[in-house]
Amino acid sequence: MTPPSGSSRGEKARAWSPLRQPIYRALWLAALVSNLGTWMHEAAGAWMMTTLAPSPLLVALMQTAASLPFFLLAFPAGSLADIIDRRRLLLWTQTWMLASAAALGVLTLAGVVTPRLLLGLTFTLGIGSAMTGPAWQAITPELVSRTDLPAAIALGGVAFNLGRAVGPALGGLAVAALGPGVVFLLNAASFLAVLLVLARWQRTAPQFSAPPEHVLGAMRAGARYVRHSLPLRTVLTRSASFVVFASAVWSLLPLVARVLLGLNAIGYGLLLGCLGAGAVLGGATLPGLRQRLAIDGLIGAATACFALASVTIAIVRQPIVAGFVLIVAGAAWMTVMASINTAAQTSVSGWVRARALAVSLLVIQGSMAGGAVVWGTVAAHTGVPSALLIAAGGMIAGLLLVGRFQLGASEGLDLTPAPPVPAPDVAGDLGVDGGPVLVTIDYRIDPERADEFVAAMRHLGRARRRDGARRWGVFQDATDPARFLETFSVESWAEHLRQHERMTVSDREVQAIVRSFHVGEEPPLVTHLIAAQPTDD
Repeated sequence: MTPPSGSSRGEKARAWSPLRQPIYRALWLAALVSNLGTWMHEAAGAWMMTTLAPSPLLVALMQTAASLPFFLLAFPAGSLADIIDRRRLLLWTQTWMLASAAALGVLTLAGVVTPRLLLGLTFTLGIGSAMTGPAWQAITPELVSRTDLPAAIALGGVAFNLGRAVGPALGGLAVAALGPGVVFLLNAASFLAVLLVLARWQRTAPQFSAPPEHVLGAMRAGARYVRHSLPLRTVLTRSASFVVFASAVWSLLPLVARVLLGLNAIGYGLLLGCLGAGAVLGGATLPGLRQRLAIDGLIGAATACFALASVTIAIVRQPIVAGFVLIVAGAAWMTVMASINTAAQTSVSGWVRARALAVSLLVIQGSMAGGAVVWGTVAAHTGVPSALLIAAGGMIAGLLLVGRFQLGASEGLDLTPAPPVPAPDVAGDLGVDGGPVLVTIDYRIDPERADEFVAAMRHLGRARRRDGARRWGVFQDATDPARFLETFSVESWAEHLRQHERMTVSDREVQAIVRSFHVGEEPPLVTHLIAAQPTDD
């Protein structure tokens, strides 16, 4: 009996090991306080709108006002978080949210809040949340080791789900006892915890010698990276294939509580609490499960559990049974989402991490929003049980259809920055904005190994395009079969200099494989050509 007990203690230690890092522990506790404040605020805001104007449209617009900024600003926010100091950005966004919540609290206590003003200040809070999300997720790998990263991400989910499970109930009690204005001020105070920790954090920002990116250029570079990064596209595909169908449980749970189980608002809150409790349980057990199962097997098992939970709540009519099933569903949800988040964090280079995570968050939020519309429509035509059963079937079908997109394939990649190569010697001052730039690399290859060389070049070409090349190709000389020419173009000289710093250790290994095919006496000849511009008279 001793080994299992020791194994259990080891799993618990792994689950909570990131909290041994002082800065991570402080930020985690601050985030937990902030999440509680946010969910208390949401409950108070929705209730206040029903008091000011009991219109279903206006009440529904509260959710729109809170979530719309994310869809508008998440990707620009991710780009900004990759080009300026993330700590400073988070200090600004938390201050913005503190001011918005405090203004709403003061105006509410003064009795001057109107429905339009409530929607407007909710929208400003949503702006702060949208600007915070990508940067907050991107700092996690800076706080813990790569070994502790999955546990740290799971703990982040625990803090969020604890807030979601407990915050609305606390908000309802606080509104009844103190009024919504005080709840808004409590939320404002919760941002102080985050600000204090961020102010004390001595972050070491990465240093780059290449010219800094501008926001629009960073957005283009981020979109190009997403397009050409196979590991990241795999993460996005697996994420969407699960969330679209799993969203049925979240979106239809109010109808499950009221129509299928005959519960009131308190009963619905308890069911949500079961989901939240399950998510906390899943976060605590996930590190141990990761030791036993590969990430794709773990996601597959958790998806099957969530699908089974969807089937069960479609069939059973006993609230207690449904509650236990939702605990399992919450654990499965946390397992899938934390695993996908870990894969997203570890499949992208550091220079583009916030942008990539912003896209991942957009895919998740878009899948949740779109799925809610789909399953609401299906339930309206076929009934809630049928919609849940169809969604469960979709989850299983999704597993089969996306099985070839293996998240574990990228786990062996070393995405730490490779030592940068020296900048090319140029004649005169090209100027950082000069371009476009055409780069050519001349190889001598044994014609009998040409197919192997071209196959290796495809991997290198993907890295070139991912890191900045707008066009890439490899050509064989029609008059000299041993001569191959690699060409790629970049939008500016500054962007090409950034390419040098974006190469990872794994990219350098691919480049070494390509260079190993070269049989010339001299290294491959590299030339840089810049677009000729007419001289002004």
